[in-house]
Amino acid sequence: MKKQDLLKIIDDSLLESLFGFCYARTNDSHEAEELCSDIVFALVKAAKTEGEVEKAYPFIWRIARNVYADYSEKRRKRSEVFYEGDPESVLLTVTEEEADDNDDALLSAVYRRIAFLTKAYREVMIMFYIDGLTTSEIASIQGTSEGAVRQRLFSARQKIKNEVEEMTENHTKPVSLDDINFVIWGTGNPSWGDPREGFCRKFSNHVIWLCRKKPMSASEIAEQLNVPTVYVEEELEILRRGENGEYGFLRRTDNGKYIINFVLLEKEMLEKAHAIYNEQLPMLCDKIREYIDLHKDEYLGFPYLNKRVDMNLILWQQISTIADAFHRSVNRALKKNHFADVTETERPFTVFGYEDNGMLYGGGWDGIAADNVCGYKQVRLDNIYVTRIRKHFSCGHNVSLDPQLQLTIRAIDGIDVRSLSETEKEQAAKAIECGYLFREDDTLYTKILACKQEDRENLFRISHGLDNEGFEEYAEAVAEKLAQLIRESIPAHLLGEWRFANSLANMPILDSVIECLIEKRLLTPPENGVGAEGCWMSVEE
Repeated sequence: MKKQDLLKIIDDSLLESLFGFCYARTNDSHEAEELCSDIVFALVKAAKTEGEVEKAYPFIWRIARNVYADYSEKRRKRSEVFYEGDPESVLLTVTEEEADDNDDALLSAVYRRIAFLTKAYREVMIMFYIDGLTTSEIASIQGTSEGAVRQRLFSARQKIKNEVEEMTENHTKPVSLDDINFVIWGTGNPSWGDPREGFCRKFSNHVIWLCRKKPMSASEIAEQLNVPTVYVEEELEILRRGENGEYGFLRRTDNGKYIINFVLLEKEMLEKAHAIYNEQLPMLCDKIREYIDLHKDEYLGFPYLNKRVDMNLILWQQISTIADAFHRSVNRALKKNHFADVTETERPFTVFGYEDNGMLYGGGWDGIAADNVCGYKQVRLDNIYVTRIRKHFSCGHNVSLDPQLQLTIRAIDGIDVRSLSETEKEQAAKAIECGYLFREDDTLYTKILACKQEDRENLFRISHGLDNEGFEEYAEAVAEKLAQLIRESIPAHLLGEWRFANSLANMPILDSVIECLIEKRLLTPPENGVGAEGCWMSVEE
């Protein structure tokens, strides 16, 4: 066959064999990923030369062995064990120098599959040796055959086998890890890199927990958990790198140890923080109720585009901003009087959390945008979700693939029901059911709140007026107690993230304020948690 046809035979079976070859000869899955990427790169270069090969597979394996020989020589000269690069960088090199468009698409698929195998090989080792699952159970979880699982286990490094055998002789297999769980929130732009992606392992939780107060080495953690050191070494690097290689749950110290890289409150500290805020709840609810009564006409007078608007929908739209007024006052007091000498940490996305105490607090706020849709230059949609409200959509939702939202946008000026096709009528019925639309005679109208984009900047102006309602004295009382608790609870290198600890302390307030306003009959929750409440949009023509 011609050398140019070599890339066409890189299928899943061959790639699995190549990765198994690499995994058995490297220190960890990161190195295996690097070596496998190098072999594929060498195959690409070979495919760019003239000539033919008599038998493709012997030729491929000869290249693999030669690349491994070169790789071994380079590895001896390395001071770092773990691979810090990204296999996509190899693809970029190929694209710039030697590849055409067809190679580009092919290599993109190959490197995605290598990344999958990296994760698959590592997880099969942990599930078998640490979680104690059978090969059939692992195959079911990974969606592969039991034979593939056995092959991945067979490719394990001898170091792993020796450590596991030693662990088995001295202790009973598998190692037992107690249940420990965290609730982790995020704020900012998650597309920059969210370390929570793929984070669901009991093993990961235990590693983070041990590193929460002081730096720990791999060997120290391995001894604490009775887990082979090599598993811990890989886990530490994965938790350090995170999703984007820049921000993870752990950071590596100058002496090579690892320590937590985000604010994580233990149950006891979380309860103390909540108690500090809850002391002020009666005062806060009274001020909010008085403020709403005083400014009701201003809320109703906002230039919404809807055919009809009621106070209930407006307050659900505003509730997060309203309930957060006292938290903002405490933030100002903390910054001015207690952390003025601390440089605040700034990054596109940040996580913070607490040891799971069986409670879920507050909710979230997701926004999406779409250009050139339903006759508008731009549409922005938002929804909040709290204990009383389920969200309609999440960040990243595609409006162009959501016919119910498209009908909702079109219905701002009204849609004649008779103009709809049968398919559109079915979607309109669903939109009415979930609270997007309402029907009046033969016309459908948008039920969720809608306004012009130019008015959006003033959408929460009235609610932000609560910040000036004389919270200063109460806010400083909270800030003083909370600052002391923060300094006791989080490592010194995380003090720049004090505001996220304050957010955790404030978490019960949103639900508490909502329940107070429901009791005062200022809010009415939607039936079954789904309705027009908490969802709104702005449009630009």
